[in-house]
Amino acid sequence: MDGHDGHAAPGFGDVVKDEAALRRFLHGLPGVDQVGLERRSAMLATRSIKRESKLQALDMAVSMIDLTTLEGADTPGKVRSLCAQARRPDPDHPQVPPVAAVCVYPDLAGVAVEALRGSGVAVAAVATAFPSGRSSRAVKLADTALAVEAGASEIDMVIDRGAFLTGRYGAVYDEIAAVKQACGSAHLKVILETGELAGYDDVRRASWLALLAGADVIKTSTGKISPAATLPVVQVMLQAVRDWERATGRLRGVKAAGGIRTAKDAIRHLVAVNEIAGPAWLTPQLFRFGASSLLGDLLRQRRTQLEGHYESADRIGSA
Repeated sequence: MDGHDGHAAPGFGDVVKDEAALRRFLHGLPGVDQVGLERRSAMLATRSIKRESKLQALDMAVSMIDLTTLEGADTPGKVRSLCAQARRPDPDHPQVPPVAAVCVYPDLAGVAVEALRGSGVAVAAVATAFPSGRSSRAVKLADTALAVEAGASEIDMVIDRGAFLTGRYGAVYDEIAAVKQACGSAHLKVILETGELAGYDDVRRASWLALLAGADVIKTSTGKISPAATLPVVQVMLQAVRDWERATGRLRGVKAAGGIRTAKDAIRHLVAVNEIAGPAWLTPQLFRFGASSLLGDLLRQRRTQLEGHYESADRIGSA
């Protein structure tokens, strides 16, 4: 390891002093009870909320979205259109809140910054050779610098899954810490790509490793592979940030990205946030949805609550 222990929270300096100490800590974390976890997820999935609370929950979910376009064919025009939707998700209902952020590739971050100026909507950019993470440290840091210099206030990085899966935890820690330093004042979201990890114990270890290295938010997935965000995985990550806050007094967030497409799915996740981490996490600062299609269903369900009938997809644009 490169001696980045200055990034560790108070009380964890000994944990990150060398590779052996880091390995002992991560493998000493309590194992995840898979049966209990999945049973609780099934229970949460059946939980309903009162009709009068549903509109509030739908608006909360809208305000937590990172509206995302990460395609090779992205253009400045597409990004500007997405930013307009981010500012005013439903022009016919101006009381709908703006989304939390627009997420784009680094070369388009400047376009988004200009389009969102004064709106309060953040600009997030993926970096570190997204989505594979297969490149040199120098390239990953340059990718991060490109996004920060363009004005992105949030950076979504991917961990080196090859290093993590072969137990080279120190290399993963050092890379996250180096990217965190390159972010300057920008917030760092660390993507674990949970669908490529071996199981829930690895999700817990990767979550803690990212938090130790300086992550502001831990994120499930790139959205480029399946499975992506599942309720059991998000539960494990919520437990990690809850336990981190109890140990350090520092609040860190979770971003559920990939595969969340319906209002029903979003509300299930909000119920999980409330019950597992706690109501303090029910804010866009501490919980996000990474989505390209969720917004459309949230808006349709919102109109259903207000008008008593479900709008067709062609009546409300989806991102």
